Amino acid sequence: MAGNTRTPASGDGTPTGVIVVGAGPTGLFLSGDLAAAGVPVTLVEKRPHRISNLSRAFAVHARTLEQLDARGLADELEARGRALSEFRLFGRLSIRLSRLRSRFNHVLVVPQYEVEQVLERRAAQAGVRFVYDTEVTGLVQDTDGVTVQVRGAGGEPGQLRAAYAVGADGLHSAVRRAIGLPFPGRSAIRSLVLADVLLDEKPEGVLTANAADGAFAFLAPFGDGYYRVIGWYRGRDLPDTAPIGLDEVREIVRLALGRDYGMRDARWMSRFHSDERQAPLYRVGRALLAGDAAHVHSPAGGQGLNTGLQDAANLSWKLAAVLRGHAGPELLDTYQSERHPVGRSVLRSSGGLIRMAMARRPWTLALRAVLVAFLNRVGPVRRRVIGQITGIGYRYAAPRGAHPLTGRRAPDIALTTGRLYEALRGGRFVLIAPDGVEAHGRKDRLAVEHWASGRRTAVLVRPDGYIAWAAEAPDADRIEEALVSWTGPDRR
Repeated sequence: MAGNTRTPASGDGTPTGVIVVGAGPTGLFLSGDLAAAGVPVTLVEKRPHRISNLSRAFAVHARTLEQLDARGLADELEARGRALSEFRLFGRLSIRLSRLRSRFNHVLVVPQYEVEQVLERRAAQAGVRFVYDTEVTGLVQDTDGVTVQVRGAGGEPGQLRAAYAVGADGLHSAVRRAIGLPFPGRSAIRSLVLADVLLDEKPEGVLTANAADGAFAFLAPFGDGYYRVIGWYRGRDLPDTAPIGLDEVREIVRLALGRDYGMRDARWMSRFHSDERQAPLYRVGRALLAGDAAHVHSPAGGQGLNTGLQDAANLSWKLAAVLRGHAGPELLDTYQSERHPVGRSVLRSSGGLIRMAMARRPWTLALRAVLVAFLNRVGPVRRRVIGQITGIGYRYAAPRGAHPLTGRRAPDIALTTGRLYEALRGGRFVLIAPDGVEAHGRKDRLAVEHWASGRRTAVLVRPDGYIAWAAEAPDADRIEEALVSWTGPDRR
């Protein structure tokens, strides 16, 4: 790619679109949302156009499945993957998901590349412009927009112009470097091994994981006969470039799981390290960060892919509202205030799990045994842990005096016309009103629905499935006040 490219501009020449950098799951999800909302999007990716099956993520949790359901994608992925309603950690810690108050009361085991295929198709259908083989080399902001400097596959320079830019370009984010943000943290664990192998013996469960004898291992099926192995052994602290053989992988799995399941015919093996890092800011002016560009953490709990997609769900409707003139730029500050604490919480919870797996001294092993027993016995604490891992338990801050529902995730409420997450597929706010209450206008950004149960509470649900406002049996003036605050004035 060479030369200068602008996204479409308004009548006065001001840029109106968004440049998204990074065509992984977060960038694809965000781009598809923006394009579906009518925002011009250019998606820039350093790699050539391909979706690799050499991906690390396998778990799609309940809250992410709900977000995908709100885009009409969850059922297809459910058909591609395998649902797991219970799994065990450290031999004794039982994680039961069947009681989750969600349509998706399980974790879906599906390779990341399957998720990317679905998200890429949606983004393309929505009109996203893809620019592959193009590296970001710089970013400059001004009062009207951003200019992103790029270099094509042949080394030719160019630039892209838009109203906003979002870096979804991973651990080594070019956007994060260009806007001068540090990425403080450390390497949490070194010399993790990955391998895609055939197994002569089928594991008992869909997911198999355990830690023992200074090692831990995790097995998950691809669905094509191969299994992904992730393993670690305390006795091997090697750089990522160190050679890896199948005998090493077998030994780690035997130590952690008791046997190697007849592991053979590796089609791919690699060694990597896992960092724990978080950017202090997710927004600097017209440049924003999402996914691994904003936060990285250990693979424990399978929360990385999920946290990035939920970042995108939070950010997309806000960018669209600002660019379509329904909200001021200050709305984008809530992306930082809502998602940064979630990223910090994921770092803590995933870090805690990996440290439990790495326990080796007698007192740390004893502490792990006590914690496992405590979590198995104390229901409220176990539910809180499950809420964090699945994403169901997170809520956003609400103003003082707000209705108790404000800021909470909206469950899949039964409506007179169907389900809430079906109503959210238009990318609009959804007002769930008592019978007889209507709100006319704003059809481009608001759908009005009614409780199937006849409840008298009015609930305004954001496009990302969180409750923006609620009130008990409010009058029309109070509802209109909330709609103006959240969706802008009715310009009929």
